[in-house]
Amino acid sequence: MKIRCIAVDDEPLALAQIGSYIQKTPFLELVAMCKNADEALDVLRKEEINLVFLDIDMPEINGIELVKSLLHKPQIVFTTAYSEYAYEGFQVDAVDYLLKPFDYATFLKAANKSKVWFEANLTDKTELPKKPERKEIYVKSDYKVVRVSLADIKYIESANEYIKIHLDSGEMVVTFMRLKALAALLPESDFMQIHRSFIINLNKIKAVDKNRIFLDKKLYIPVGEQYKTAFDEYLRNNFLNFN
Repeated sequence: MKIRCIAVDDEPLALAQIGSYIQKTPFLELVAMCKNADEALDVLRKEEINLVFLDIDMPEINGIELVKSLLHKPQIVFTTAYSEYAYEGFQVDAVDYLLKPFDYATFLKAANKSKVWFEANLTDKTELPKKPERKEIYVKSDYKVVRVSLADIKYIESANEYIKIHLDSGEMVVTFMRLKALAALLPESDFMQIHRSFIINLNKIKAVDKNRIFLDKKLYIPVGEQYKTAFDEYLRNNFLNFN
């Protein structure tokens, strides 16, 4: 049994050091080394990750914001050169907080804290806990962290460096984020990117007419050519008499 880990740090030397520490530790498995939050979100979406060694001071999305955006998060060990982040780190239930520079002995002490937690919480000793299904996300909008229920999202629209989250109520949440980064937070069973600028909630589809997906009587979103094959496959798997 090994704890599956990723390391996230925008400083190459720091990232390499943490990666080497993980590989040196017998009960840890290094799954990926990520240079920013976008890369980390992509891995967290695709892989079962149990522990993240996470830098706090990163561009665009910092480590604290990344963790707050994860409703069901893995164990977190923060790594940073700034002691003033310590309080915020423990407010989001981090396993430990490592102040750079730190040696392998300090790293191992934090890793062992995570190991103790997993050993105490395993129901099946042959495998680590599965990632729970996500029901909501938290995004930064107008200087606040806003909770958005996935069931309330109708569709998501890219607008240059921002995205607009359109809700059933008619409200819209705007946040500074790339569409790809948000897509990594969304369950593939409910959401699909069907155009370079749009992700839809598959549960909101009212009708499909050729390459147009209607989310209500008047609102439709076009299916981009590069996304058509995946969407057609979804229709085949979920609708009767599809040709």
